[in-house]
Amino acid sequence: MPWKEVKDPYKIWLSEVILQQTRVEQGMSYYEKFVLTFPTIQDLAAAEDETVFKLWEGLGYYNRCKNLLHTARFITNNLGGIFPTSYEEIVLLKGIGPYTAAAIASFAFNKPFAVVDGNVFRVLSRLFAIDTPIDSTEGKNLFANLAQKVLDKENAGLYNQAIMDFGATVCKPANPQCSSCYLQEVCMAYNKGIVNKLPVKEKVLLKKSRWFYYFIIQYKDTVLVEKRITRDIWENLYEFYLMESNEQLTWDDATVKQWLYQQFGVDEAKLVSISALQKQQLTHQLIKGQFIAVTISSIPKNLLQAQWQPISSLKTLAFPKFINQFLDEN
Repeated sequence: MPWKEVKDPYKIWLSEVILQQTRVEQGMSYYEKFVLTFPTIQDLAAAEDETVFKLWEGLGYYNRCKNLLHTARFITNNLGGIFPTSYEEIVLLKGIGPYTAAAIASFAFNKPFAVVDGNVFRVLSRLFAIDTPIDSTEGKNLFANLAQKVLDKENAGLYNQAIMDFGATVCKPANPQCSSCYLQEVCMAYNKGIVNKLPVKEKVLLKKSRWFYYFIIQYKDTVLVEKRITRDIWENLYEFYLMESNEQLTWDDATVKQWLYQQFGVDEAKLVSISALQKQQLTHQLIKGQFIAVTISSIPKNLLQAQWQPISSLKTLAFPKFINQFLDEN
């Protein structure tokens, strides 16, 4: 990404503002156009409003653009065109919140301020097995303090970029690369077998569609089950090991075995079946997904403390309708 390794606070600020409500793939071309058209903050400050808005066209959330212009002109006219170097000054600029201020301070000036984005929330919640909701006031304070505590104060910019990249490429939301993760031994969520449950959100956004992939993992005459304890649909009901995705995934023998290895280090497994697509319409959302049945020859060490229920007792557990429909048909 073109803003990586950049030390110019103007360009770092520009990239952060563009990416606030925009996917990286879309934001990259806008960033490049802005830098080409307005190489310096003074160039942006001197531009006509309509010229800047035209270049912003398609990004939406136009308040971002208005604040961008306002702050560029404030720095140019009131601060001699010099971007503030301290977090305390940066966070006072219009349109810049704590996250963006920390990013600019650490990336541009190597100041010791932790950047806490979704990737960082996920990495820390799993590494320390913290189930405090990341979108609660308590959770935001807890993770902000923890992020600051573990920050490499001498190399803040490099560390912040590293942990964010780690969350984006290794400790991913739906399919983390646990088996090859070099933090595996100290990751409390991995060693407790609860990576798929973290991080926790207090307010689950109502999505039109959600993709649930249930892994029915059988060891001898037992099956792995879990209880849903988050404030979401089907709270307190049982389910099989869940991988929720933002999009439809395609499964076959190779991808299932790869997933089992990545999640648990299981290298001996047999794929029994992959169900047809299942659907259930709830009041505000449509649940879609599949059931993937596998057998394993031994229980991974990080699942030894999990709930392994006898297959014969499954009918005594309270499952949601989505799962019961599948069990009744099979």
